[in-house]
Amino acid sequence: MGKTSQVVIISFFTFKGFFNKLWAFRATGEAQISAKKVFNDDFFKIMGSGGKTGFSKMPNWGLYAILKDFETLSDAKSFLETNKIFNDFKHKSAENQIFILKPNSSHGLWDGRNPFIGKNEKTNGPIAVITRGRIKISKLWQFWRFVPPVSENIEIQDGLLFSIGIGELPLVQQATFSVWTSTEKMMEYAYKSKQHTEVIRKTRELSWYSEELFARFTILEEFKNLR
Repeated sequence: MGKTSQVVIISFFTFKGFFNKLWAFRATGEAQISAKKVFNDDFFKIMGSGGKTGFSKMPNWGLYAILKDFETLSDAKSFLETNKIFNDFKHKSAENQIFILKPNSSHGLWDGRNPFIGKNEKTNGPIAVITRGRIKISKLWQFWRFVPPVSENIEIQDGLLFSIGIGELPLVQQATFSVWTSTEKMMEYAYKSKQHTEVIRKTRELSWYSEELFARFTILEEFKNLR
């Protein structure tokens, strides 16, 4: 029986220095394998990041993300206190930023399923957004020729508080996480920005993705440099 309610944590860890970055790179692969045994059917992703605020060809070897779902807020907070993978990353990192989220709406697929339980609830105040796409191998050249200018454009959008490009596999499996002052500001960018609307048109016209997902969240809590 699936979850009837859901809380999601996304955490970002910044590593400084060659050896700490090397540790994070190795630990990311090891943690993804071990998590499959520990979390069973729960949604768990540990991802690298891009060099810019959106989709990026160049990786950022110093920043990694953990994304995990829970049934209750208490389960989520217990994870922050006791989970070994999370705490290893927390203690090794120079900086961390954690968002606890409640899904509002989610459309599309991630690894063949929609992992977020959204009830199309309206949010007043800041919202978080995850967009994710698996790019078809045959479309890689077209995608990366067109998308980078749009990723750069997001940095100057009114109402944008935070944005980072993340992903499980460089070039092919890409996602963005962004925080906006309001739903209205996010919608202005999504549907009134000339560059972004052109991406939407190209996506439909050229069928870049083998699967894609768009999800919105209420921000329940946010922590910085948790120790």
